[in-house]
Amino acid sequence: MDAPVIPQLDPRTVQAALASGAVLVDVREAEELEEAAIPGATWIPLSELNERWREIPADRDVVVMCGSGRRSQAVAEALANAGFQRVSNLGGGIIAWANAGLPVQPR
Repeated sequence: MDAPVIPQLDPRTVQAALASGAVLVDVREAEELEEAAIPGATWIPLSELNERWREIPADRDVVVMCGSGRRSQAVAEALANAGFQRVSNLGGGIIAWANAGLPVQPR
């Protein structure tokens, strides 16, 4: 089976999607959140995803994020394979978000 094609969104596009009701899922681990987090993101660490993926609403646009975009790409592909129709990845992760001058906060 081919991997699903996951849209790679830039930080400003993600910011607009969030303003329109998209859900941002942060899959980083706890120690990574101490440095910076995106306000309003839903935190489901990758280590807990198998148990908690049902917390992600399948009826909304979902953007997955991590530190650089690699782990979140894999998670987005897994969600798409599980039937999520509207899933994308924050290309470049929180690094790109912060570099774009968008708000971050310690969690």
